[in-house]
Amino acid sequence: MKSAVIAGAGVYLPPKLVTNEDLCARLDTSDEWIRTRTGMAVRHVVEPGGATSDLAVEAGRRALESAGGGGADMVVLATTTPDHQVPPTAPDITHRLGLGTTPSFDLSAACAGFLYGLTAASGLIATGAASRVLLIGADAFTTMVDPDDRATVVLFGDAAGALLLRAGDADEPGSIGRAVLGSDGSHADLIKVPAGGSRSRSAGPVTELADPAQTYFKMNGRDTFRHAVRRMSESSRAAVSAAGWTLDDVDRLCAHQANARILAAVADELGIAEDRQLSNVAEVGNTAAASLPTLLAMSAANGTLKAGHRVLLTAFGGGLSWGSATLTWPDIEIG
Repeated sequence: MKSAVIAGAGVYLPPKLVTNEDLCARLDTSDEWIRTRTGMAVRHVVEPGGATSDLAVEAGRRALESAGGGGADMVVLATTTPDHQVPPTAPDITHRLGLGTTPSFDLSAACAGFLYGLTAASGLIATGAASRVLLIGADAFTTMVDPDDRATVVLFGDAAGALLLRAGDADEPGSIGRAVLGSDGSHADLIKVPAGGSRSRSAGPVTELADPAQTYFKMNGRDTFRHAVRRMSESSRAAVSAAGWTLDDVDRLCAHQANARILAAVADELGIAEDRQLSNVAEVGNTAAASLPTLLAMSAANGTLKAGHRVLLTAFGGGLSWGSATLTWPDIEIG
């Protein structure tokens, strides 16, 4: 059976910026409060009328160029913010990339979506269903956040990151190790957007839905912190063990950039020092399903992630959903 091997990577950040100072100008908050609690300074956000597909198309194009062209025979989009409930967004992205009738689908696992997508793409390659998979993590998450809610609006930015995965051998640089995934629906209410799905729509005509605030993202921060640290730490240990590594073998920790406090707690639990941690949370904030591929591509571009580095990936999101995986970073140019 073939393994999925990274052949290209790309990232796209929309040009519009929202700084801490911008938020302080209209909310009861301060730069110090935001930095202390989140580690964030700047977020990239879509322009009015922009959407997830716009970000994903550009990141996908750059990943294909990074891989030297050649297209893909499957496209997987990990996102929580599709352009529409129907149709799925991936086929539109595929069309706009000039990939014709290539099979494409959306995958939703919140901020753990890219790891779930990585596992799905690896399975498609292992079974021979595809030999080149374009995997994109993209979210315009700011479109779901209440602009007047200080607790959440400071956290999120918009972005897209993509990997082109090809069929290869398990011992090649860039080969994806076995992922360790999990979910716990008993805590689904910790992270959710209450309205917009079939449950709220079945209650009556859309025009009669009572509270517009229910269309915005809501999170129980305290309990989410506790579950995130536990689940990312546990799955990280399991993924490292599955790879035949120890935590001392990990050169770079690539964790979902939820906020600085969660990142520090996970790294502390795993005993991974700051000089082995990848981070872009200050520059982009929490970009949901785009977090991991964006961090990989940006870190490779700035030299903090180098060919040969053994990388531990881990993420946690709504559902609850979580996962971890390992890889050795290949020698590629970043798109």
